Amino acid sequence: MKNKTGRAYAFFDCRASKEDIEKELSSIRKCIKTPSALELSLMESTEKPSVSPLRDSELWAIVRTAKEADLRYFMEATYPNATNHQTADEVASILNQAYQSPLYQEGEQFRGEVVYKERGRYVSRE
Repeated sequence: MKNKTGRAYAFFDCRASKEDIEKELSSIRKCIKTPSALELSLMESTEKPSVSPLRDSELWAIVRTAKEADLRYFMEATYPNATNHQTADEVASILNQAYQSPLYQEGEQFRGEVVYKERGRYVSRE
């Protein structure tokens, strides 16, 4: 039996640079005790995600919509031996904590969304 790997995607806006976000992510992960097996890949919306548009046209449509909404960042998360929903929960916790970090100014509105595939369709994590 093949081990399942959970996948989730986060789209969010932040004024901080990609480098600043990447630096802050390690302390955010420690703070909320993110499992070490959770792998994150942070990209600016101008970068190409690793998934092929031919393999996942629905995800590409979501990426395009996020870009049109001026959500600057795209984060792909993979979590071995977890469900997509569990992976989405971890990513949402990271974004919630990021909002409490120096990456955001006090009073700055958070704009973002976490999506994952469930029963063959992408759903937004509520």
